Amino acid sequence: MTPTNERTIASVTHLSSFAQYVFPFGNFIAPIIIWSAKKNDSEFVDYNGKQILNFQLSVFMYSLILVLISLPLLIYGFVDLIGTNCTFSNFEIEFNSFRNQEITTFIGIAIVAFVLFMFLKVFEFILIIYAAVKASNGERYKYPLTIPFFK
Repeated sequence: MTPTNERTIASVTHLSSFAQYVFPFGNFIAPIIIWSAKKNDSEFVDYNGKQILNFQLSVFMYSLILVLISLPLLIYGFVDLIGTNCTFSNFEIEFNSFRNQEITTFIGIAIVAFVLFMFLKVFEFILIIYAAVKASNGERYKYPLTIPFFK
């Protein structure tokens, strides 16, 4: 395989993770197909295939954690907020005031987790393009915050 072909295939392997926007789990399926077809032909393609798969698995785990934090808190917060009763006795008003602060805190944490999830997706998008450019230049790129599942 020529160095130009290696660089092109490595770049396409990185960019193939954008298939997630076309079909579910495309960010895993497309890079796996390209990587498994060409990993024995080139050490450079093998390295880049492992990098994108490790990065995608890491982003999936981080996303799953953020969703598992935000979703239950949002559901609890909104269900509790809807079910809150307000009566005119002093005890009920004080209790409901405390409950509303607690609910607001839960909703706030959920919103922060959701915003972090959105930043993670933008970060992922930018890093994939950056890695594809590096691969097309023949440089090795290691994604930050990546757990090495494939070595």
